[in-house]
Amino acid sequence: MFFILLRRNIKISIITPSLNSEKYIRDCIDSVISQTYKNIEYIVVDGNSSDNTQSIVKTYGKKIATFISENDNGIFDAMNKGIKNATGDIIAILNSDDYYYDNKVIENIVSEFKNNDISGLYGDLIIISEDKKRIIRNWRSKKLNKKDWEKGLHPAHPTFFVKKEVYEKFGVFDEKYRIAADYELMLRFLYIKKIKSKYFKNKAPLVVMRAGGNSNKDIKAIIKSNKEVIESWKDNNLNPPKFLVVGKLYSKIKQFFFFPKKKLW
Repeated sequence: MFFILLRRNIKISIITPSLNSEKYIRDCIDSVISQTYKNIEYIVVDGNSSDNTQSIVKTYGKKIATFISENDNGIFDAMNKGIKNATGDIIAILNSDDYYYDNKVIENIVSEFKNNDISGLYGDLIIISEDKKRIIRNWRSKKLNKKDWEKGLHPAHPTFFVKKEVYEKFGVFDEKYRIAADYELMLRFLYIKKIKSKYFKNKAPLVVMRAGGNSNKDIKAIIKSNKEVIESWKDNNLNPPKFLVVGKLYSKIKQFFFFPKKKLW
């Protein structure tokens, strides 16, 4: 497959799940359709929004290859629908509150896949305030090894680009998990199945995320998310590391306090 990608114009499928996302979805869509790399299949999967999300998406016309709007079983059901409909060589998922840092992100990612024998790639992410005026958290990753995972480290899922063949071989999101299905999927692909992957070290992040995601919106969500993280190890016949949750918390604290946050990169 690596040599096939070298010879052809790689298609990348980008999936955006949405639900009542009228406030921010334009930023998300605009960041995708403004990419310098053009062989993009953009798929928006909406959970039958009751606000203006659907009408906003429709204003983009054919710039969005596939638009699905129907009742679903949550965000990971929407992502799975997107994967099922994707025809690209590589799949990315960009939530409706998020956007790509600049218009060369996809061009750079495709170049990495062309020049490296890899099945997956991930990079850095910043979390910003709702008004986009300050950085709240810098999620800087690295090339993760087995011990890193056992210390609670993991990639930022919105920066995770994966070949479609990996989903076909190892499965999609497990919808049993309401919050941490993205963690479980990355654990399965990177830690258990050990797909060939690369950390894309760049001077700028790949994705900008607004604060207030499902896993961190309140104490109850944080507790549930950590429980699901532990369950994901057990469900994959692994013993959860003793200090997994503590390590996960410590890595987040570092991202809040140990990196500069004065300006948007």
